[in-house]
Amino acid sequence: MTAGDRIVLSSDHTAIPLRLAIAAHIAARGWVAVDIGPTTAESTHYPEHGEAAARLVASGDCRFGVVLCGTGQGIMMAANKVKGIRCGVCGDTFSARMIRQHNDANMLSIGARVVGEGLALDIVDAFLTAQFEGGRHATRVEMIGALER
Repeated sequence: MTAGDRIVLSSDHTAIPLRLAIAAHIAARGWVAVDIGPTTAESTHYPEHGEAAARLVASGDCRFGVVLCGTGQGIMMAANKVKGIRCGVCGDTFSARMIRQHNDANMLSIGARVVGEGLALDIVDAFLTAQFEGGRHATRVEMIGALER
């Protein structure tokens, strides 16, 4: 197993059922789902879960990350505070494809109270199958990286 096969998943308590469905979905497609929880519906804090997943991606331990909370916004904001992370919240397949193709996103965020399971699985597929196009987009991604420095 290599980092190239591994996708970390995390969420807050509101998104556990959707996170579990996504983990099973990506595993069925040959990826290794690294689910770091939480496992109970007890109230939890999305910044902690966004950061934990982002650190596994930033370290190279996992190739991609999928994080979820009620809207997808808060956990995405937390993940993006980790240097090297480019995470976008998506509620449609076009955006999920574009954040990979144009922004070289390494994490995807989904709002469990916004997107149903069927659409969420399609969003994940669009994200994971898209390839970064490079070219003029590489210059822009580098500009984003420069903001961290």
